[in-house]
Amino acid sequence: MTTTAAPRGSGASRRPRSQLLIRTVSGLLILAVVVALVALGRPGLWLLAALLGGISLWEFRRLSGLIGHQAPLWLLYPLAAYFALSGTVLKPVPVLAVLAVALVAGLTALLFLPPRRDGLGRWAFALAGALYVGLPFNYYLQLYEAHAGFIGQLWLVAVISTVVVSDSAAYLIGRAFGRHPFFPAISPKKSWEGAIAGVVFCAPVMALAAALLLHIGPWQGIALGLLVGLSAEFGDLVESQLKRLAGVKDSSQLIPGHGGLLDRLDSIFFPPIVVYLYLQAQGLL
Repeated sequence: MTTTAAPRGSGASRRPRSQLLIRTVSGLLILAVVVALVALGRPGLWLLAALLGGISLWEFRRLSGLIGHQAPLWLLYPLAAYFALSGTVLKPVPVLAVLAVALVAGLTALLFLPPRRDGLGRWAFALAGALYVGLPFNYYLQLYEAHAGFIGQLWLVAVISTVVVSDSAAYLIGRAFGRHPFFPAISPKKSWEGAIAGVVFCAPVMALAAALLLHIGPWQGIALGLLVGLSAEFGDLVESQLKRLAGVKDSSQLIPGHGGLLDRLDSIFFPPIVVYLYLQAQGLL
């Protein structure tokens, strides 16, 4: 019996193309939803924070369970909601008072709720997840409120767009020229070439946005771009570390071609925090 080689472009070679198409379409749909809700102003941002935050917490809780310390819903979600709104509508509620209640009431309750031997670990993951997911949304909301209206929306779009450029540059340059592993113990596919490109490409994007839209100097934009690029890289690595501890490739299978929502949001969690703190330190808020 004779065999013939499969024609080029069939089988395995078609699979990456179809996967790329699925990733592209689902990514564009997510971006369209985000832009539409940001355009609605404050109500849209609250809805966006509730939607993205709620799903991200569900995925984080799944990962914490796989690690062996599943965060309790009754502690994880209220704490995350508070942290997300702690700089805006819940600003009058003292952070220390909330942490004190979470410490005393949370740990005491977990002494009696099964599995009792894992109470401390579950409490720690609830607090970690609430901070990890809640605080980034807090700083996005604060960034919007600090500038108000259309300028606030531009700041959010500028930060998120810069992160998208960082992710794209890191992926494309890393795939084409990556030779030297970057944090192989956590994310084996990442390279130094891609990581550097992901940071460098952010500078001109943010500088352009600063000069044309944000009413700050281009040098401030370059500094912010580099900070966004670095924090996006580290945010991605933190989520990769979390998945590695859980022993999974994706945080869930929610988004076709992308995995979970946390897999898409990991890079945008840290940038609003460093941007807001930088602007505050420079007296630009």
